[in-house]
Amino acid sequence: MSESETQGTRQCVSCGIQVAGMNAARFACPDCGATIHRCSKCRKQSNLYECHDCGFRGP
Repeated sequence: MSESETQGTRQCVSCGIQVAGMNAARFACPDCGATIHRCSKCRKQSNLYECHDCGFRGP
């Protein structure tokens, strides 16, 4: 389970803002399967993200 899930918060892994109630994306890390949240702004700008559990990086 990812760090953000254990804390009960949903933060964008790129910029760190709270994504609750936003048009955000939630998906599984391609490498380890941990849940990743990204805000709509970071998705639109294709900002890089890093999985907190395994360190996988993606656009």
